[in-house]
Amino acid sequence: MISYLVFFLIFTLIFSVAVLGLNLQWGFAGLFNAGVVGFMAVGAYTTAILIGPPNDSVIGGFSLPFPIALAGGMVASGIAAWIVAKATIRLRHEYLAVATFGIALSIQIIAVNMPWLTGGTLGIIGVPKPLQGQFESVFNYNVFFLIMMIVLVAAIYNALQAIMQSPWGRALKSIRENEDAAAALGKDIDKFRIEAFVLGCMLMGMAGGLFTVFIGYVSPTDFEPTVTFQVWTMLILGGSANNRGAVAGAIIVWAIWTFSGWAIASFAPPTLQAQGGGIQVMLIGFLLVATLLLRPRGLIGEEVRISRHVGSD
Repeated sequence: MISYLVFFLIFTLIFSVAVLGLNLQWGFAGLFNAGVVGFMAVGAYTTAILIGPPNDSVIGGFSLPFPIALAGGMVASGIAAWIVAKATIRLRHEYLAVATFGIALSIQIIAVNMPWLTGGTLGIIGVPKPLQGQFESVFNYNVFFLIMMIVLVAAIYNALQAIMQSPWGRALKSIRENEDAAAALGKDIDKFRIEAFVLGCMLMGMAGGLFTVFIGYVSPTDFEPTVTFQVWTMLILGGSANNRGAVAGAIIVWAIWTFSGWAIASFAPPTLQAQGGGIQVMLIGFLLVATLLLRPRGLIGEEVRISRHVGSD
């Protein structure tokens, strides 16, 4: 039981990193990124290539240290995001969503059809886990990885909190609220949006890299469009424009996803067990719709601060 709880919390915190990245884009900048999983995949494959040992069937074999490989995955995701942003940043929400969703599908197609780079449908196996040889058991290693994730997510959370309270963060929110007014004050709208989009995608790339090194394997099936759906549900349920809500949403949605999968496998008739994945997606879909109808701001919505000077003479 404890072993599974540790495993569950690790995955929850990995998803939290991606949700925090999406919160920066949508919650604070108003950018609708429907291609979350694509940028996670870029980070995952880049990290695997940089950290992995020599492999005759796949390019790479650089055997770089974990921090450098993870940073490389983030940089690759950031470069991909910059290219996408330069081409799509002026699109309206619905068009930006379609464009980013198409880009994510294109990345998955590339992963399937370029075996010399990604291992194709077989993926990349034997991705080294950082410091695994220093621990006597899988459980001890997982506890170490969990502690590392707690420290990492706490650092990201505090950094984002500080960023959003800085002049850059306030400018970003002003652009989200009223683009014309922000432009009239001399703000470079495209510059701020591109920066927010790239930074958010780098966090998604980090989440992909962390997932890869923890599992020790990466393949195209790990990055289906369902993952984007999960991340968006986590943000909407928890509450966008609030980093505490982003983390809370990741915990709740992943708990529902894993518990429903266990319940279907344990108690459902065999005919329904075969459709378990579809049932889980439907359940999360109902949860998403219910949240939008009953609590549009999420469980922990954006904090609204009213100046103490409002209403004074």
